Amino acid sequence: MARLFSLLSAWPLAVLHPLGSLLGWLAFLLSPTYRRRLVAHARAAGLSAWQVAGAVAHAGKMVGELPRLWGRPRDHALGRRVQWAHPERVAEALAEGRGLLLLTPHLGCFEITAQAYAERFGAQQAITALYRPAKQAWLAEMMKNARNRPGMLTSPATLSGVRQMLRALKSGQTVGLLPDQVPPEGMGVWAPFFGREAYTMTMAAKLVAQTRCAVVLLRGERLGPLARWRRGCDYVVHATRVPPDTEALLAAGDAAQSAAAINELMESLIMQAPEQYLWGYNRYKGPRAEILTSATPEKASGGGA
Repeated sequence: MARLFSLLSAWPLAVLHPLGSLLGWLAFLLSPTYRRRLVAHARAAGLSAWQVAGAVAHAGKMVGELPRLWGRPRDHALGRRVQWAHPERVAEALAEGRGLLLLTPHLGCFEITAQAYAERFGAQQAITALYRPAKQAWLAEMMKNARNRPGMLTSPATLSGVRQMLRALKSGQTVGLLPDQVPPEGMGVWAPFFGREAYTMTMAAKLVAQTRCAVVLLRGERLGPLARWRRGCDYVVHATRVPPDTEALLAAGDAAQSAAAINELMESLIMQAPEQYLWGYNRYKGPRAEILTSATPEKASGGGA
């Protein structure tokens, strides 16, 4: 598989995206469980049948583009292939010098957001991104190599990883999270998400409460062939500053209110490009016990954070 990823990494998106779209439709047609979940989640959020079909294709495109994103040589810049919408909102947050938390849901090309930040702002302030290591050894190694780039570090979803993120924010650095993934048992609360109760991580709000960092939302828009030709790029990274009153709510430390506020932020971001969200992700499942069960940021901070 590693050799296949290496081979595909040299292929253009004009080929990888159609192949990925085909994979997305195959998965949709061949897996009744996945099909029911994707349709139910998307329709509950108000998506049309056309948007649901787009979501099926984009889920496959996300897989199809991974070899190119992970296999990009470290000395090959993204350059003009990635453009920014409102980068000044990130720059303004960095200028405040109080640490920056970047929140990105499973929307569009979320892999590109950290890479784009590292290339544009990493020399000024590197980013530490939380991730869950893959179980397959070859894939875990590839993810590690792909995500550790100039201006970009990774932090595993372990107790030491939480400590690393706290240290980064307390020293005025940048941290990246995907707040719409289901956290381990004890690391979240139940909060509304598109009309249903979803187990929602409390880590993001706790990081804000402990460090008083600024918060910015990022989404990586995946462009279609015509848009790529018109704009001369493959992706657009959109930056949105979280309002001061919402930052204050997160900093107040109320778990239930903070989780609900973060889910509202994610909903607003997702509905800007709903067909690019991973509606097939099992967002409403219950949590499972993992190593982070007792590793809350409060407890982690006592260990050298």
